[in-house]
Amino acid sequence: VSGYDGGTGASPRSSIQHAGAPWELGLAETNQTLLLNDLRSRVVLETDGQLKTGRDVAIACLLGAEEFGFATAPLVTLGCLMMRVCHKNTCPVGIATQDPRLREKFAGGADAVVNFMNFVAEEMRQTMAKLGFRTINEMVGRVDKLELRTAIDHWKAKGLDYSNILYQPDVGPDVGTFCQMKQDHLLDQSLDVKSILEGAKPAIDKKKPVVLNLPVVNT
Repeated sequence: VSGYDGGTGASPRSSIQHAGAPWELGLAETNQTLLLNDLRSRVVLETDGQLKTGRDVAIACLLGAEEFGFATAPLVTLGCLMMRVCHKNTCPVGIATQDPRLREKFAGGADAVVNFMNFVAEEMRQTMAKLGFRTINEMVGRVDKLELRTAIDHWKAKGLDYSNILYQPDVGPDVGTFCQMKQDHLLDQSLDVKSILEGAKPAIDKKKPVVLNLPVVNT
């Protein structure tokens, strides 16, 4: 579930500023729908879109995510100036360019990204400790731990209703709230395994031409 805040600097400005919706909305609805249909235990939910701090990760986790994507923030730690010319080969700090002269200006390093991620993880750990969680799995989808800030009391925000985002489906103890089941894609039943690979053995083993006539279906 990707939020509209994130995205590549190569996107059109109209897309960057006006397309999409907050990841909070999509993540909450996706998690609720999967829970109500008893599918949450079979799916890993990932979210991204301007995640910068451990607090952002904690909120995403409480809304239902168990994996979190970072892109812009690590780029900034490498020296990105957000010039949004990633697609023009003119990146002034030598990150998104193949120009040798510009690449010489790159001064970033992997240590900066590692340091940033360590800070994010440490803030997340502290938040988990405050809320009483030992693992991420315990924390996933616990929207009951989220509270509205007092800023929402401002008269301009009185008409905003966040109940749908903070809704927690009553699904009972038998429904998994995080990914617990390894997905079986039934690859051993696929046409490739059952027919094509077996029929193509002469071509694979002995380089002989093979002609296969098989029915085409939409599954």
